[in-house]
Amino acid sequence: MPVGLNLVARVRFEYPPPIIEPFFVIAHIFIAVSPCYHRIYMEATNAVFYIIILIMSIVIHEVAHGFMAEYFGDKTARFAGRLTLNPLKHLDLFGSILLPAVLFFSHAPFLFGWAKPVPYNPENLSNKKWGTLAVASAGILANVSIAIIFGIIIRLAPSLGFPVYNFISPHPFYVITFIIVLINLALALFNLVPIPPLDGSKILFSFLPASASSFIFKYEQYSLIILLIFIVYFSDYLAPILAFLFHFLTGLAF
Repeated sequence: MPVGLNLVARVRFEYPPPIIEPFFVIAHIFIAVSPCYHRIYMEATNAVFYIIILIMSIVIHEVAHGFMAEYFGDKTARFAGRLTLNPLKHLDLFGSILLPAVLFFSHAPFLFGWAKPVPYNPENLSNKKWGTLAVASAGILANVSIAIIFGIIIRLAPSLGFPVYNFISPHPFYVITFIIVLINLALALFNLVPIPPLDGSKILFSFLPASASSFIFKYEQYSLIILLIFIVYFSDYLAPILAFLFHFLTGLAF
């Protein structure tokens, strides 16, 4: 079964300089597609579940960053009212809902959109190096945790009274949990890519010496171009890893 799209959640935490702030707001991208999208062709009801799961997974990802920043002493996200699971506080009407919906129902090979970045000021962290690393990792770990929990639920489903998984005509329970695991695995996996503004770049930069600051600055200047090139030409290479992780957690294949 073809993998239709990749899942990207872009979270920019610190306050970028005003001259480049529009760049990072526009670059706050998430691209999401589940392999089951092409397999079951996402009927209207399934599409609604898919979009809801996608939105909530991204919200949890972002809130996790905010709570971790607060743990290390930065209350910027709380003062901005962003430490909430209310999606209305995080989403952009056009970029998070209308545009992805149009692409979804037109059976585009990808979904593209953006959300409001969670505000974060690294200067407020009690430990800037490890705090930055923890904040960058928090969203990824939140998505991985969700995938693990629902992967276990899928494995235990028959003993919980659900029918055995049927690849041809899956029970709605499996359709929903399938999407939850895939979306959260894809979010975590893609965010590990070390290209700004993805979380992987923050993790990488945390281990680089101070002498690498000029490299980091230049790298961030061209990050959107590099990210788009990666999405277009190289993101499909993540599909086998996603398939392996999904099978490892659920025991199922897609």
